Amino acid sequence: MKVLVINAGSSSLKYQLIEMNDESVIAKGNCERIGIDGLITHKVTGGATVTKEIPFPTHKEAFLEVVSQLTSGEGKVLDDVSEIVAIGHRVLHGSEIYKVSTLVTDEVIDTIMALRELGPLHNPPQAVALRACREVFGENVPMVAVFDTSFHQTMPPKSYIFPIPYEYYEKYSIRRYGFHGTSHRFVSKRFFELTGKEPEGTRIIVCHLGNGSSLCAVKDGKSFDTSMGFTPLDGFIMGTRAGGIDPSVVTFIQNKEGLTPDQMSDLMNKKSGFLGVSGISSDCRDIRNAAQEGNERAQLTLDILVHQIKKFIGGYAAEMGGLDAVLFTGGIGENDDSIRERICSDMEFLGLYIDPELNHEASRREAVFSAPESKVLAMVLPTNEEIMIARDTLEVAHLV
Repeated sequence: MKVLVINAGSSSLKYQLIEMNDESVIAKGNCERIGIDGLITHKVTGGATVTKEIPFPTHKEAFLEVVSQLTSGEGKVLDDVSEIVAIGHRVLHGSEIYKVSTLVTDEVIDTIMALRELGPLHNPPQAVALRACREVFGENVPMVAVFDTSFHQTMPPKSYIFPIPYEYYEKYSIRRYGFHGTSHRFVSKRFFELTGKEPEGTRIIVCHLGNGSSLCAVKDGKSFDTSMGFTPLDGFIMGTRAGGIDPSVVTFIQNKEGLTPDQMSDLMNKKSGFLGVSGISSDCRDIRNAAQEGNERAQLTLDILVHQIKKFIGGYAAEMGGLDAVLFTGGIGENDDSIRERICSDMEFLGLYIDPELNHEASRREAVFSAPESKVLAMVLPTNEEIMIARDTLEVAHLV
């Protein structure tokens, strides 16, 4: 059975076609510059790569081209589009309405659009993409929405309620939502598969580290707390995001610089983080290279990253009453052994001891890098959000 997984943005449409019998990727691609001009890159696993400039006035034209690439020409992998049994869509924000992955209906699409204030950059284009996808593939092909926020709906109120007047939670649904939920769910589930442990009674921390990063405290297999908040801006330093800071800094800079709320939001989301502190780049690899060459602000950026993550790990261990495992995933978490080593150093008081050689060898694969005497497992577990979306899609569409 073949499932198509879609991750739509305002001007892009990423896709993967997955054979669910062995969960292998048949083909994947990206439609870029939708609404501007248009470019598709289509890659067949172990085969051809097709790049084509083509106008994409809307997401509908992009979906039509995806169908064309999958069923014809050099990148053909299907005899007919009817071989796709279901389509799974990544959706950013489900608020408190969608606690699990959901079969897409007109009402669901309308609700996703209605939640645009909570996810202004993601929900509107994702709602548009859902309608366009239905137009191209027809209503007989089941579609499933998989929400980044769903996994965190198990958090207790003490984890998600902000200490502002309660009426704003009641009026505007202002609370901690958390993101990267599909990744945190995949990695924690994979941990239980590999170790044979039962979720009940376990206390693990998943570190999804990349250009956007978040930590999740997973207790009894469920999200108990997470670093991102009302938006993906909260937490710790990221590529261009500031993470959590004193809220008065926002109003102080606004008043001093004469910035509008939107300009201030842009500063916090797109001009801060690694880029803002280092003045060099938003990419951790560039920061690390600069630090090795003696750049003090680059070194400071890395120091802040490690320092803040350590605080979250310590806090979550205290919240959960102990710690059984720390799991690293995402572009930085999977690939940067020096960051992993620094984060896990001086954690012996928690029972965490790592083997530096195992850590060095652990990158880009599933691997344990804690020392034999460690009471806490340290592991690298590459994430796979697309497979998680595809699995949910089959289950919700009642195809398994």
